[in-house]
Amino acid sequence: MLNRLLSFLDASPVNFLAVEQIRQQLEAAGFTRIDPTQPLPQLEAGAQVYVTKNDSAIFAFRLGRKTLGEAGFKMICAHSDSPCFRIKPAAEMVGEAGLVRLNTEVYGGPILSTWFDRPLSIAGRVLLRTDNPLHPETRLLHVKRPVMIIPNLAIHFNRQVNDGVKLNRQKDMLPVMGYVTDQLEKDNLLLHLIAKELGVDKSAILDFDLYLCDAQPACLCGLHDEFISSGRLDDLSMCYAGLEALLAAPQNDMTQVLAIFDNEETGSGTKQGAASPFLRNMLERLVLAQGGTQDDLYRAIEQAFMVSADNAHAFHPNHAEKADPTNHPRIGGGPVIKFNAAQKYASDADSASVFAEVCRLAGVPCQKFVNHSEIAGGSTLGNILAASIPLRGVDMGNGIWAMHSARETGAAIDHIYCVKAFTKFYEV
Repeated sequence: MLNRLLSFLDASPVNFLAVEQIRQQLEAAGFTRIDPTQPLPQLEAGAQVYVTKNDSAIFAFRLGRKTLGEAGFKMICAHSDSPCFRIKPAAEMVGEAGLVRLNTEVYGGPILSTWFDRPLSIAGRVLLRTDNPLHPETRLLHVKRPVMIIPNLAIHFNRQVNDGVKLNRQKDMLPVMGYVTDQLEKDNLLLHLIAKELGVDKSAILDFDLYLCDAQPACLCGLHDEFISSGRLDDLSMCYAGLEALLAAPQNDMTQVLAIFDNEETGSGTKQGAASPFLRNMLERLVLAQGGTQDDLYRAIEQAFMVSADNAHAFHPNHAEKADPTNHPRIGGGPVIKFNAAQKYASDADSASVFAEVCRLAGVPCQKFVNHSEIAGGSTLGNILAASIPLRGVDMGNGIWAMHSARETGAAIDHIYCVKAFTKFYEV
């Protein structure tokens, strides 16, 4: 199970690649793609279908023995994106002696300093010209070797570096890609790399959504391999736990849903984010494909339960003062239910009780997290999604260290616990 997670993390350096990995595993398990531009056929109990949005969000459905209107649905949702650096258009910046830097902008809220002096690569999607200007061809790109680095400034030029230094995102965080060695490459070094990797002519490239990514593989570490070290544990570890649970769970009276959204790190306000009506629209279409009505959709929503899965902050051994005195989950202690009085999380006593009982039935320990009252916390998918689909649900995740670092740390046992809990959730 852990090796499958590590392989998934390595193959999913960005949202587009993560969704492609999930898509492949769904199809291998017998799920059929829905074309959202076409009418849905009549769907029978047990039908397994999925749909994608923008190549970066994916939604899978296993229809229950009872219709949606009769029994509702159970949903695990997570997000495919992680904080990183997006490559800007016209990105090449040729400087002294032909040295080339790439112009980038920050995506989400990364810990900037963790990206220094790290072998980096490029991944994302590239749009190619076709005969139809409304429908360019999409090609996924993952350069599987280090091709750049963001060099730190030597301590000799920055004596205060260990006392804390404010970093300039436009000046300090630009990756160095190499030298221009050929006049044909000048101002086109990035396009030359893209074209070579995809086996296309540069003139066919219309545009791209490309990001920097850590070129080092995910791994287990610790004296007993008890820790997982990887980029993007937040939130790909939850995506994969949800996928493994869906594929392992048997059919249920209720419809089982796995919803992987994009753009949580920037507020979810996109067509593929949790604030979009896309999922609600798909649920309505599924209800109608079962011969139901608009009223059946409302009935389904009222019977549904959502697990919003996004990682939590584990107690940091070097910074006990940052944790709540009585609600600080430990790494390796099992799934964490997250609470917030300002309603940044969807959890309440009702939904927390449901998930805690699911964990008990799965033989899995369960923890609770509340922010230290002097420290503002973040938000996640649950409350954003509930604004468009009024779902009963809980916000939870596995505890990790260094959230939003280029490499985060989690507990190997927590992943196993989470898959067990998610599988039991789909079963009961």
